[in-house]
Amino acid sequence: MSAPKDKAFDNGRIAKRFAALKAEGRAGLVTFITAGDPDLETCRAVLHGLPAAGADLIELGLPFSDPMADGPAIQAASLRALHAGTTARRTLDLVRGFRETDADTPVILMGYYNPIHAYGVDRFLADAIEAGVDGLIVVDLPPEEDEELCIPALKAGVNFIRLATPTTDDKRLPAVLQNTSGFVYYVSIAGITGAASADNAAVGAAVERLKRHTDLPVAVGFGIKTPEQAADVARVADAAVVGSAIVTRLAGGLDADGKARPGLAEDVLGFVRELAGGVRGARV
Repeated sequence: MSAPKDKAFDNGRIAKRFAALKAEGRAGLVTFITAGDPDLETCRAVLHGLPAAGADLIELGLPFSDPMADGPAIQAASLRALHAGTTARRTLDLVRGFRETDADTPVILMGYYNPIHAYGVDRFLADAIEAGVDGLIVVDLPPEEDEELCIPALKAGVNFIRLATPTTDDKRLPAVLQNTSGFVYYVSIAGITGAASADNAAVGAAVERLKRHTDLPVAVGFGIKTPEQAADVARVADAAVVGSAIVTRLAGGLDADGKARPGLAEDVLGFVRELAGGVRGARV
């Protein structure tokens, strides 16, 4: 089963947001961008504009030089962000600035353990909480390594969100869910981010199977590129997660030197509005 019920999590932004979505009778849209991509100013403009564009939860990528689970689009975004001088500290500064104008939208940091380990786990968790971070998705820490970060995060009051995949069978699933909180992120296809889309029937069956094992919301991501695909997922899951398609849209607005063209943030946010329209109209 998932992590034990805790009042701190029940009253947190993630739980409140999914409760509100359930009350509205619709799924949510989870958007991913990489912190500092392509530069801190442009990223800040996109980040601050996401809620009004229809993002219900935000995943903010923590840049890392070797993002092995990500496809070319997010790998390139991470390298652009690092080149622009984005660090874990500056990532937290982005969240801190976001919280000055938005106290309600959940923000989840997604990435790899190395930058957090280098920062220092206890210090990172304390600074993340102070900045307004609600959860972590750390893709290279399996349940066997829960003492490294997962357990300290849960004790500190930070949701630890785990990935489940098509290859996570019923024998493995209890271990994956044991210390998971916030929501379960179902990776609808095996492989790296940005790959081909999953079969709708298979996604529906997978969501049903997960819900037999946990009462946490299930968000589905990987391979969602269009409002229509987002709507398909929103009909069967609690949220649709879109990452590579947004990052690709951002990359398309860069000039030959990798600099943001005028209007880039507005274009990316316009795409998010289209995705949100698909999600919000899915169950009508």
